[in-house]
Amino acid sequence: MLSLENEYENKIILVDKPINITSADAVYILKRKLRLKKAGHAGTLDPRASGLLIICTDKMTKRINEFMECEKEYEGVIRIGAETKSYDTESEEEGQKDVSHITEKDLIAAGETFLGEIYQVPPMYSALKFKGRPLYKLARKGKTVERKPRKVNIKKFEIERKSETEMWFNIVCGKGTYIRSLAHDFGEKLGVGAYLKSLKRIRIGDFKLDNFEKDIKGLKFRVV
Repeated sequence: MLSLENEYENKIILVDKPINITSADAVYILKRKLRLKKAGHAGTLDPRASGLLIICTDKMTKRINEFMECEKEYEGVIRIGAETKSYDTESEEEGQKDVSHITEKDLIAAGETFLGEIYQVPPMYSALKFKGRPLYKLARKGKTVERKPRKVNIKKFEIERKSETEMWFNIVCGKGTYIRSLAHDFGEKLGVGAYLKSLKRIRIGDFKLDNFEKDIKGLKFRVV
């Protein structure tokens, strides 16, 4: 009979990451509980985001860059009429504005401006580094540094209004897209501000968020 260590060696593990833990936390939990010698994830999900995370073990870690290049699909909720410094729920809501004049037509028109290749500025609350330090550590101390715009590709941006201030969305995008920045820029386009209220990654390439048959410490996962 195979040991637990051998069973998960050289595998691709799909994880349904819950909110309020980091992607690195998810890797650490599985690595410790499954007694893995080497493991890494293929694309960070923010602590406030949930959904599909690819974790590669041992020799399969060589495929991490391949998976990071894959198309991603997300769904979630954008709150319009307010902003946060982190562009999501990690920081306090501020700058509330009236949105009663925003129509369904306005939302669709604003969303269409983001389709195709666009440039976006990464958020300060991100893992990008400045002089060796993650930007989010500087942001939490109230510091801001200049970030260069990056070209990203938005292949689909569907929006459906759920209430006066909350919009459900589905986005299909290429590598390097910050959905929080997209939500922030969407609010700027509307002229009333916006931030990302919830986010779930539901697909990476051909891998989908389904059929998780195992669970360790609240991490649902399956081996492919």
